[in-house]
Amino acid sequence: MINLAVRILLALGGSVAALFVARDSPNFGVVQGMMTIIVLVCLVLILVLWRWKKDE
Repeated sequence: MINLAVRILLALGGSVAALFVARDSPNFGVVQGMMTIIVLVCLVLILVLWRWKKDE
């Protein structure tokens, strides 16, 4: 289950990273990891804001 979530996050991060860095670049994995963290933070932020608005 966690493997599926990680794969989806890495796929999203890879899609965003491909906009900025070529896939055959040596540092693509680093950029993909950074973009994956940004995607994860954005998803958590949306979830928190959605729950916060729901409580009001």
